[in-house]
Amino acid sequence: MNTKKLVKEAKRGIEASQKCLFDQFNDRLMLICYRYLKNRQDAEEALLDGFHKFFKSLSSFQYNSEAQLYVWLKKIIINECLMMLRKKNVFNIVTEDAAIGVQLEEDALNTLSAKEIFELILELPVGYRTIFNLHVIEGMNHKEIAEATGISEGTSKSQLSKAKVLLQKKLLQNGLDYDKRKIK
Repeated sequence: MNTKKLVKEAKRGIEASQKCLFDQFNDRLMLICYRYLKNRQDAEEALLDGFHKFFKSLSSFQYNSEAQLYVWLKKIIINECLMMLRKKNVFNIVTEDAAIGVQLEEDALNTLSAKEIFELILELPVGYRTIFNLHVIEGMNHKEIAEATGISEGTSKSQLSKAKVLLQKKLLQNGLDYDKRKIK
């Protein structure tokens, strides 16, 4: 069944269509939740809460394409993750000491595989990880991040810079040699 028809039926409350939509997007969105929350149980809760909000507000959604639907659903899910971080009061900003003494090589992160980046992102402290996800992966600017998280734009910029430094520090600790790695 095509996505447009599923959305139309889900708007009418047909549970089978809602389940199909959930199954269609579940895996991709779960990875996003896990990237923000790191804890599988929290990620599942955010995912389910997000889908609940999605289905409640679906009547106001005008379907144009599957990509548009995914972007809207992804935004709902990311907002659920951010709300969970705020609710748990774990959106703490890490002190500068954690990033001191590491020279940042701008192209270091460009040579990594998606899996390596994902694993390193999960190791970041919550504040750094959240800002990194929002800016680098989701493409939000610092003003948008500040509005979404309740921090200043300057703090967002600082946290992103420190996140990149910590990522490089983790790479250096793992003995990766950036100059010899090539993307094929």
